[in-house]
Amino acid sequence: MELRHIRYFKAVAEEKNFTRAAEKLAIAQPPLSRQIQDLEAELGTPLFIRSPHKVDLTPEGELFLQYATQILDLVTRSEEDVRERREGLQGTLYIASVEGCGPRLFAGWISSFQKKHPHVQYNLWNGNTDDVNRRLSKGLCEIAMITAPYNTEECHVLPVYEEPWVAVIPHGHPLYSEENVPVKPSELLPYDLLIPSRESRQSEINHWFGDSEHPPVIRGRVAHMMNAYELSLHGVGLAIYPATIATIVRNRNVCVRPIDHPEAHASYALIWDKNHKLSHVASEFIEHIKAAQSHESFGRVSGNGSTGKL
Repeated sequence: MELRHIRYFKAVAEEKNFTRAAEKLAIAQPPLSRQIQDLEAELGTPLFIRSPHKVDLTPEGELFLQYATQILDLVTRSEEDVRERREGLQGTLYIASVEGCGPRLFAGWISSFQKKHPHVQYNLWNGNTDDVNRRLSKGLCEIAMITAPYNTEECHVLPVYEEPWVAVIPHGHPLYSEENVPVKPSELLPYDLLIPSRESRQSEINHWFGDSEHPPVIRGRVAHMMNAYELSLHGVGLAIYPATIATIVRNRNVCVRPIDHPEAHASYALIWDKNHKLSHVASEFIEHIKAAQSHESFGRVSGNGSTGKL
């Protein structure tokens, strides 16, 4: 087995198509297919389920992809470490983040980190917390930001931010308020709600309504902030989202009211895998964030999007 076999395998696994993988690798498809067949023969098991238009990983292929990712990361890291001795910190930082305040926080940290280490590159990916957790567990990123609850058994956890949950309410709705005053969960109960798509989120939101005879009506599950805003704007339902959604509200067509409940807040944390050795650039980035956190109070964002201090 050679490194090229592993690189070829990873390209096919990512593209799920031999033709696209061959184009990505700048080689012809027949040699690529033969190299994968040779790899499967050496391992003694199929790595892909082949169909006319795409390929999927077998369970053995899923396992091998985790090792392949780690091997290629180690090769890249060794090359970067050697160059770093001569040219300074460099490499690619792979990050996954939820929406909400995640993109803004990472942008600030990356901006200040870049001033110290101008040769570092960045690969950022956004999704909901479940998707981010899966990406981290598969080794597709080194550092991730998610909202609580966190898996402290498998991951290191660094709390970084907290903000209230809010309701996004369109103009003309009975609960619309230009003052954006807090709204009680009981006031929301008669109306259709749109909530984030994370599996555990519905039980958390249900808890706000206590022992109400009727549970809230969940009209939709929404993974992205812009979708939540647009659906609320068009009257599909009231979006329940972290307060950062207020930053995309450009007019008075909707209002953003904090949820008046002691547990209605979203807590954000950086996580990284306890079983995966971080690259030097990832370790330095985390230390950079810790230093930044020590100089700033742990933040909370208010319902109108302004930042306060705890």
